[in-house]
Amino acid sequence: MATLLYRLARFSFRRRWLVASVWTAILLVLGGGALTLSGQMSNSVTIPGTEAQQAIDHLKDKFPQAAAGNATARVAIEAPDGQTLADPAARATVEDLVGKLKSAPGVAAVADPYQAKTVTERIAVAQVSYKVPAPEVTDSDREALKSAANAAKSAGFTVEFGGDAIQGVPATEATEGIGVIVAAIVLAITFGSIVAAGLPLLTALIGVGVGMAGVMTVSGFVDLNSNTPILALMLGLAVGIDYALFIVSRYRHELAEGHDPELAAGRSVGTAGSAVVFAGLTVIIALVGLTVVGIPILGQMGIAAAATVAVAVLIALTLLPALLGFAGRKVAGKRARPKHDGKPAMGERWARYVGRHRVPVLVTAVVGLLVVAIPALSMQLGLPTDATAAPESTQRKAYDLISKGFGEGTNGPLIVVIDSADAPDPRLAATEATDSISRLPDVAAVTQAQFNAAGDTALVTVIPKSGPSSEETERLVASIRDQSDRLSGATGAKLSVTGQTALQIDVSEKLAGAMLPYLGLIVGLAFLLLMLVFRSIIVPLKATLGFLGSVVATFGAVVAVFQWGWLTDLLGVSSTGPIMSMLPILLIGVLFGLAMDYQVFLVTRMREDYVHGADARDAVVSGFKHGARVVVAAALIMISVFAGFIAAELSLIQSIGFALAFGVLVDAFVVRMTIVPAVMSLLGKHAWWLPKWLQRALPNVDVEGESLAKHLGERRELEGARS
Repeated sequence: MATLLYRLARFSFRRRWLVASVWTAILLVLGGGALTLSGQMSNSVTIPGTEAQQAIDHLKDKFPQAAAGNATARVAIEAPDGQTLADPAARATVEDLVGKLKSAPGVAAVADPYQAKTVTERIAVAQVSYKVPAPEVTDSDREALKSAANAAKSAGFTVEFGGDAIQGVPATEATEGIGVIVAAIVLAITFGSIVAAGLPLLTALIGVGVGMAGVMTVSGFVDLNSNTPILALMLGLAVGIDYALFIVSRYRHELAEGHDPELAAGRSVGTAGSAVVFAGLTVIIALVGLTVVGIPILGQMGIAAAATVAVAVLIALTLLPALLGFAGRKVAGKRARPKHDGKPAMGERWARYVGRHRVPVLVTAVVGLLVVAIPALSMQLGLPTDATAAPESTQRKAYDLISKGFGEGTNGPLIVVIDSADAPDPRLAATEATDSISRLPDVAAVTQAQFNAAGDTALVTVIPKSGPSSEETERLVASIRDQSDRLSGATGAKLSVTGQTALQIDVSEKLAGAMLPYLGLIVGLAFLLLMLVFRSIIVPLKATLGFLGSVVATFGAVVAVFQWGWLTDLLGVSSTGPIMSMLPILLIGVLFGLAMDYQVFLVTRMREDYVHGADARDAVVSGFKHGARVVVAAALIMISVFAGFIAAELSLIQSIGFALAFGVLVDAFVVRMTIVPAVMSLLGKHAWWLPKWLQRALPNVDVEGESLAKHLGERRELEGARS
C-alpha cells in the first residue's frame, strides 16, 4: 500500500492543476445538485419495533382523529395572589385565553380546564393538540401560541407553556466557526507557518463542503431526517483537519531531511497516508455500525458521516499533495528546520520518563480511569423532558406549576390503546381494562375510554403519580403492558401503551439494549483491522482496552456532572437528570473513531522505526517523538471545539459537548500518550508478537513503508549505476 500511495501522491503533485480542477468540479457539481435537486428533509422520528411506535401506527389507521403522535402543548395557568379560578372574572380570563389558543395556527383542539376538570383553586391546565407531529410545528406557530397569553399575563395571571410542541429545534450556535478559529490558532502555533496551518483547514473545509453538498443532493431522492448532516459536519471537519495535519507534519519532516518537495510529498503520503487510510477505515466502521442500532435517524447520521470521512481520506491522499505542489517549500517554517542545540523535544522527554517509570505510570493511569468511572455504575438513561429544561425556561416553569397543582405525573400522561376488534363486547373489554389499570400502583387517575367511529379501538389516558423520567413510571408502563395477555385471554382485546412518556421509555430501552452489540461489533472489526495494520495481537488488544477505559471514564464524568450535579456551577450546567439515551451510543461511535486515529498516528511511527531496525523500546521513544506534537495539536483542536458546546443553553447540548471534550482529553492524554508508551515499553519486542501461522495468513499492507523504502533504495542504486 505504501508504494501505491507514494505513486498516487507524486502523480497528484506533478498533475496538481488537474487534481485541483477535478476536486473543484466535484464540489461545483454537488453544490449545484444541492441547490437544484435537494428535497425537503423530514423532521419526523420513527422508532420501528417499539410498542409505542406500533400503537401510534395502529391509531393512524383506526383512530386518526385522535392525532396519535401529533404535537401537544400544556398551558399552565396560575391566578394572581388574592384570586381563585372559581371567581367569575378569573374564569372569564381563562376562557378567553382558551378561545385564543384554539385559534392559534396549527392547533387542532384545546381541552378547556373547566370542562376537563384540570383545575384547582389557583392552577389550571389547558391541553393543546396540534394537527402535525412536534418536529413540524414551526417557530411562528410556537410564538403565536405564546402570544395568545398576553392578555391573561397583563391581567396578572402567570401563564407558562410546556410539552413537545414547545421544545422546538435548538438553534444552531456558531460553534463550527469557533472551532475553525481555535484550529487555526493551534495549527499556527504547532507549525510556526501560516501556509502549513492553512492547508489542513482548507482541505477540511473542502471535504466538508463536498460531504454536505452530497447529503443535500441525496435528500432529493431519499427521505432523510433533518438531523442527518449534523454528525457529518462535526466529524468531517474533525478528521479532515486531523488527517491533513498528520501528512503535512510528515511532509515538513521529509523536507527537513533534505528531500525535494515532490519526493517529500510522495514519502509523506506513502507512510503517513497509510496511517490515514486505516484510521479512516476505523472511523467508517464505527459510523456505519450505527445502522445496527435499529433507529433510522442514527443509521442515517452514521452513513452520512461515514461518507464524509471517506471524502476526507480521499482529499488527504490526492488534493493535499496537489496543494503541497503549489506551496512547495513555503510549508516549511522555522520548526521544520533541524535543531542543533542537542535539547530533546518535550515529547521525547515525556516518552523517556514514561519508559523509565512504566509500571508506576501505568498503574496510576489505570487506577485513575477506574476511579473516574465509578459514577457510571449508577447511570440512568432517558430523553430530555420539561423537567430537565433550564430553570428560567417556560417549559420548566410550566412543569413546576403543573406538578404543584396536580402532581408530577400530569406532565407525562400515558395513552393506553385498546384494540378490541376481536373482542365480543368492546365496551366491556374497555371497562375491564380501565378497572384493571386503575388498581395498579402509582396510578393517580384513569379517564373513561373514548372509542373511534367503528367502535373497535378505544383510548384511555392514565395519569401516573410519578414524573415522566422516574423509575416508578417505567415500572407502571411495564405493568400496564403485562395486563395485555390477561385481558386478551379474558375479553379478546389487546392493550398497548404509547404517548411521549412511553415512547421515551421504549427508545431508552432499545438504545440500552443495542449498546453492547454495537460496541462488540465495532471493537471486533477494528481489532481485526488493527491486527492487519500492526501485524500484532497485543497492540490491537491494548488499543481496544484503552478505548474501553476512555469510554467508562467519560461515562463516569458525565454521570457525576449531569446526573449527580458535581461542578455544575463551575461548568454552567443549569439542570440535572437522566443521561440522554442516545449519548452513550453516539459517544462510543465518535470517540472510538477519534481514539483509533490517535492510536494509528502514534503507533505506526513506532512500528515503522522498529521494522527499520530500531530497538523495540527505542522505537517507542522515536515514534512518540515524531507523533506526539501531531496528536497533541489534533486533541487540543477537538477538545476546544467540543468544549464550546458546554456553554449552550440546553442541558442536552451541554452534555454532548462535555462528553466529547472529556472523552478526547482522557483518550489522547491519558490512554494514548501515557498508557500506550508505558505498555509498549514494558512489553518491548513482545508487543509485536504474532503467531507464524497468522503472519502467513494475513496480507502485508505495509503501513510502515518497508516496501517503499526498499523501492526507493533500489531506485537510487539504479540511478547511480546509470550515472
